[in-house]
Amino acid sequence: MRIFLVVILLLAAFASPAQLHYVCYAAPKPLKIDGIADEPAWKAVPWTSDFLDIEGDAKPRPALRTRVKMLWDKDNLYIYAELQEPDLWGTLHQHDTIIYDDNDFEVFINPDNTTHRYFEYEINALGTEMDLFMNKPYRVKGNALLSWDGGVRDAVHVQGTMNKPGDVDKGWAVEMAIPLSSMLFWGDKTPRDSMQWRINFSRVEWDRDVVAGRYVPRVDAATGRRLPEHNWVWTPQGAVNMHIPSMWGYLQFSARSAVGLTAADTVAFIPPADEEARRNLWMVYDKEMAYHDQHGKYAVSLDELGFPAGFGAYEVKVEATEHQFFVTVSGGKVKVTINQEGLIGN
Repeated sequence: MRIFLVVILLLAAFASPAQLHYVCYAAPKPLKIDGIADEPAWKAVPWTSDFLDIEGDAKPRPALRTRVKMLWDKDNLYIYAELQEPDLWGTLHQHDTIIYDDNDFEVFINPDNTTHRYFEYEINALGTEMDLFMNKPYRVKGNALLSWDGGVRDAVHVQGTMNKPGDVDKGWAVEMAIPLSSMLFWGDKTPRDSMQWRINFSRVEWDRDVVAGRYVPRVDAATGRRLPEHNWVWTPQGAVNMHIPSMWGYLQFSARSAVGLTAADTVAFIPPADEEARRNLWMVYDKEMAYHDQHGKYAVSLDELGFPAGFGAYEVKVEATEHQFFVTVSGGKVKVTINQEGLIGN
């Protein structure tokens, strides 16, 4: 099963030549968190591209539109999401329950771009939240720390009526203020102009039917089981798994104020200098994992992994034992590393 998943992820990486990105401009003053983006700063900044299926072009485009805007100041990252929805419903009211059992909106943030130590926020149309910290992805035995509280302030604004079948709603919006300090570790630098984080967004959408005047999950007629959810995201993952931070998009902070922004003022996204080196690392990583599944140990050379020609201008060093490996890709001023848990370092 792991080998099959690795092949899918590898193909997805090649099918997507560059991760999506968003230049996040500065809010000149703190925003009112009310679920309504009517401040001049919100009106000035662009939307992300519309969300796609989590698997990318292999699946049809979502039936309902989802898009996001972002701003920041010295204290908070602000996120505003707009979700088209003709049938507003929700059932969960308790904080830190599994919110994606309802339709929800989710945020994933990895400030240091290591693919470990990242944060997740979920909210439904009732305004019920879940926030958690991941020490590393589930696929390498990561643990979700649900007791972590990010201190997020949020508000939901609905255009329609909740849990009322028979009418047609317009949708819902969510506005968040995420404290920057809640996502930093000892020694981490606070965001500054041109700094880049990794971020992605997900929308979970369930099919439902109306029974006795109430929404109920749609089930498979043959098995009686709830049909799988739809997963719509900003930047596709290539698999039904949001916990692949290497496939998330880039958030680039800009000190330029959003208010008064003109086309001539827009800031260009700066592709990370180590992006190509990271792609090489992940190709080696995927091959190492497949090699271990087949041989019960890790390969000690690129030749064993099927890369006899190496990676052109980049020097690749492989160190491995039966249970661990450490790969370094370097070239010019770029040097990045990865280990058997997918932890990226410099």
